Amino acid sequence: MKLITLYLPEPYIEALDQLVSEKLYPNRAEAIRVAIRDLINNEFWRRKRVG
Repeated sequence: MKLITLYLPEPYIEALDQLVSEKLYPNRAEAIRVAIRDLINNEFWRRKRVG
């Protein structure tokens, strides 16, 4: 894995922290990884269906 730096709006960070505090994810990084994975999967499959 590679480290990246990323700026997020405060409401996004607050939402991430809420998900972590509710124990849905172990930490912010994992929640962000899952969100990015899902976005990539959704976009890939959407394009595959259209193309």
